[in-house]
Amino acid sequence: MEKHSYNLSLEWTGDRKGILSSPEFPSTIEVVTPPEFDKGIAGHWSPEHLFTASVLSCFMTTFLAIAEYSKLEFVKFECKAEGILESVEGKFLMTEIILKPKVYIKNQEEIEKTERILHKSEKACLISNSIITNVVLDFEVWVM
Repeated sequence: MEKHSYNLSLEWTGDRKGILSSPEFPSTIEVVTPPEFDKGIAGHWSPEHLFTASVLSCFMTTFLAIAEYSKLEFVKFECKAEGILESVEGKFLMTEIILKPKVYIKNQEEIEKTERILHKSEKACLISNSIITNVVLDFEVWVM
C-alpha cells in the first residue's frame, strides 16, 4: 500500500472552541475543551471524544472488512466505546479504551468464528496499533 495523507484544519472561534474541517468534506465539527477541564464546555465533541471515536470507527471498519473476507454472515453490528482519561505521573493520558461490540448472527455454528473475527479485528485495527492506549475488547455475540 502506498503512503496516504489526511488533511485537516482547525480554526479557533473563541472561548475554548474551534471548528474542525477538511478540504475533503463539506461538513465541519465543532470541538471544545471538555467540561472536566478549566473553562471546558459540555455538550460538544472534544479531542477525547474524537480520540475514542477514532479507535471505535477503525475497529468497526476493520471488522467489516475481515468479516466480509471471512464470509461471516451477520445481521447486525453495533459497538459502544468508553475512553478512560487519567492523570499519570503528572500528565493526562487516555489510558484505556473499552470496546463493547455486539454482533448478531443467524447461525449458532458461527459463534466461535465471530469471536475469532472480533479478536482479529481488534489486533488488526491500524488506529489501535498506532497508539499507546490499552484497548480492551468486551464483546457479545447473539444468535437471532
